[in-house]
Amino acid sequence: MSGYRLDAGGQIDRNAKLSFRWDGKSLSGFEGDTLASALLANGQSLVARSFKYHRPRGIMTAGSEEPNALVTLGEGAATTPNTKATVVPLRDGLVAHSQNWRGSLKWDLMSLNDVLSPVLSAGFYYKTFMWPKSFWERLYEPAIRASAGLGALSGSVDPDSYANGFKHADLLVIGAGPAGLMAALTAGRAGLRVIVADEDTRLGGRLNAETLEIAGAPGHQWATEAAAELAALPNVTVMPQSTVFGVYDGGQYGILERGTAQVRATFWRVRARHAVLASGATERPIAFPGNDRPGVMMAGAVRTYLNRFAVATGQQVALFGNNDSLARTARDLRAAGVDVVVELDSRAGASVIGTNGRQGLRQIMTGDGTWREADCLAISGGWSPNVHLMCHHRGRPVWREDIAAFVPGPDLPPGMLCAGAVTGAGSLSAALREGAAAAVKVAEAHGTTARTEVPQAEDEPTAIAAFWHVSGAKGRAFVDFQHDVTTKDIIQAKTEGFEAVEHLKRYTTLGMATDQGKSSNVLGLALMAEARGVPIADAGTTIFRPPYTPVPIGAFAGPHRGPQFRPVRRTPSEPWAKEQGAVFIEAGQWMRAQYFPRAGEQSWQETVAREVTTTRSSVGVCDVSTLGKIEVQGRDAAAYLNFVYCNGFAKLAVGRTRYGLMLREDGFAYDDGTCARLSEHHYIVTTTTAKAGEVYRHMEFVRQCLCPEMDVHLISTTDGWAQYSVAGPQSRSLLSRLIDEDISDTAYPYMACGAVTVCGTAGRLFRISFSGELAYEVAVPARYGDALIRALMAEAQSFDGTAYGTEALGVMRVEKGHPAGAELNGQTTAADLGLGRMVSSKKDSIGAVASRRPALLAEDRAQLVGLVPEDKSKSLRAGAHLLATDAAAEMGQDQGWISSAVHSPTLGHDIALAFLKGGANRAGDRIRAWDGLRGRDILVDVVSPHFYDPEGARLRT
Repeated sequence: MSGYRLDAGGQIDRNAKLSFRWDGKSLSGFEGDTLASALLANGQSLVARSFKYHRPRGIMTAGSEEPNALVTLGEGAATTPNTKATVVPLRDGLVAHSQNWRGSLKWDLMSLNDVLSPVLSAGFYYKTFMWPKSFWERLYEPAIRASAGLGALSGSVDPDSYANGFKHADLLVIGAGPAGLMAALTAGRAGLRVIVADEDTRLGGRLNAETLEIAGAPGHQWATEAAAELAALPNVTVMPQSTVFGVYDGGQYGILERGTAQVRATFWRVRARHAVLASGATERPIAFPGNDRPGVMMAGAVRTYLNRFAVATGQQVALFGNNDSLARTARDLRAAGVDVVVELDSRAGASVIGTNGRQGLRQIMTGDGTWREADCLAISGGWSPNVHLMCHHRGRPVWREDIAAFVPGPDLPPGMLCAGAVTGAGSLSAALREGAAAAVKVAEAHGTTARTEVPQAEDEPTAIAAFWHVSGAKGRAFVDFQHDVTTKDIIQAKTEGFEAVEHLKRYTTLGMATDQGKSSNVLGLALMAEARGVPIADAGTTIFRPPYTPVPIGAFAGPHRGPQFRPVRRTPSEPWAKEQGAVFIEAGQWMRAQYFPRAGEQSWQETVAREVTTTRSSVGVCDVSTLGKIEVQGRDAAAYLNFVYCNGFAKLAVGRTRYGLMLREDGFAYDDGTCARLSEHHYIVTTTTAKAGEVYRHMEFVRQCLCPEMDVHLISTTDGWAQYSVAGPQSRSLLSRLIDEDISDTAYPYMACGAVTVCGTAGRLFRISFSGELAYEVAVPARYGDALIRALMAEAQSFDGTAYGTEALGVMRVEKGHPAGAELNGQTTAADLGLGRMVSSKKDSIGAVASRRPALLAEDRAQLVGLVPEDKSKSLRAGAHLLATDAAAEMGQDQGWISSAVHSPTLGHDIALAFLKGGANRAGDRIRAWDGLRGRDILVDVVSPHFYDPEGARLRT
């Protein structure tokens, strides 16, 4: 044995040496190692610090249940914190760091918390930080935030790639241990479509960790042959490094696949008619003083590192447990030449009552008070079946006294069967039999026959006598190693009334965070049951929820992030706008021109002011193709629209357009826009840019579910038409040069609409205005959009016209007092917006009745008003709170808020739209616009929200 690496054995490739870095040190391992096994092989016993007390922590397990060895992988933007070293395959060049310390891992300054542990016991947050009240924001919260968390994110954009995908199967086998492999082989040979998923890199489960035999050969060899046979079957998909983390409705399972060549992780949605849960069991610790010291490990993990990775976890190993698996550990250690200093079986009255060693185990004290030299203590308090996934449909496990464990109850998710250690079948032979039997049942449900060919295997002894903690010994005995929850904390929780298991979890933090109590929960529940004097079955279990193990948020997003988060939609005028040097902004799903700077203009405000002034004095052109466009056709289209909108549409004449307001079913304003009637049964509905998709889905719901008897058909044509607003006193003159038809005021009055010919192309024209000026919206098929903007702007030059973007558009709509997205925020009603008369009382419509609820018509509701600063040189900002002039700046005095604020070049000062309590009757009041975030406190006057041409004379000219 060289150091801690055995000279022979294991399932590593000794011809493939790998180099990696740990906390800046260069170390080496072999292909087939995990980061944990490589660290142990290099004698690295101290790998982490605990969350609360910052106590030294070492590797405790060999799987995803690991509570201690959380590390940070990578450097720079590629940093990935809180990764369990036990499940990280070693690769050449891997960079890993310990975490959750100040100073260094060996000398952690935050270990001062351990000295303060008497005052940091269960519930200390609730008790300590309630008084004095003023200390919370100044002292307590900053201190907690500074020390909270484990590892740290890089703060940079994640450079890794992720993917999503779908799979379908007749049978999903969850876990590829002996039971899972036997189930997959039996079902695969019967021709069923099978997916077998296992979180490990190597199929076989505990067969890779044990020296048990199947059919006279080593168990790991049988597992390798079984995996090869499954991979060769065309109807079987083998998924190593794939964790089934959630069970959902309709036979859907969430699987996280890690470490493929192209992507870091893939989130698979798997639909399976049946599933076999063969998730195995997790070994649990025993509580005794000093049981958290580095070098104290689970006995099963000691066997795993020995048999699979050829690593001795110590040179002098002691054993302490309550079941027959302890003897297997001692046998395997001795066979490998490792010194077993003592075997302590609680069933014979033996125990450990203390440990010694500053940053790693050096001695243990046995129950008779004798100190023994040992650098590793292998403990086993029994095995807890991994029942988590069967509980994701609210099923509850049941307690089995004979194995001292919870096993799956009768309420399994539809289509799920269980097999192997998860059912309490502790022996290898029993696991193989149960796996095959489960597959036979699935085959029968699919109308086929599966042959049962179970190989001969051992029925190794699995007896256990429940033993949870060493009583009477002095010192802290830990239950949850990640959160430093001790036996004392659990007794304290019971004493203080937090004895329900869900309260226990939250009061003590037992079983929270990355391990979700896989190793600690049952021990904690047993201690609480003992303290209450009830059987553990009566104490119950906490609710298991997805995910079973942590899932990177990036995996849920897959490739849909950054520019791929959603399709970028581009307006028809974008090529021309880019040629003009336009600045673009993301609006909804679209990239829109925000403004068009010209040479000599010093700021964007100067550019916007020019665009507004030019439009109001001459003519301006804006691309409004992003507005939602929904074609509504059918014999009942008029009646349908009359129901969708709160104002009347039954009598809208052909060739006319009307402004419309939609309400939600709860009576609040949903969206606004226009509706144009092109012919008897043909309408065009426009929506806001942001809600185009939502409104279309809403209208489809109404059509299919609320009005199924109506002859109505909808189609979204938002992308099909390029549409431009042409506004200003010269707009009619400009369009007359491009449109063949007569568009004079007599032929085309305000709110008219119809088909026209634009530059020889069939188009549509709507005389509508949201700027307050004479204005039109002209539409042509989208493929002609670029040509039309060039034609419009060529003609605009003769009028000294301009193109204008979303900023000028916003300024003009605020000047006109027109509500938009900031006002239609889902919290306002038609009455709040000053549009209460639009809600017709002569017909039924969506939300109309609900909108008349007394609370929604109360006079003191926040209602739309206009604001101007008393000092016209002051600037207003959206989000400011409205207060009485003598009121304190506190929420109890809040009277409303500013929803939109702009600088008006037309008026020469800032203006704002706001919602003010009782605003409809408060014109002339003076109040304060208080903005604590920006340090502003400004006196403002309440005025009409219609700042510009309130009579509407200009748009009708």
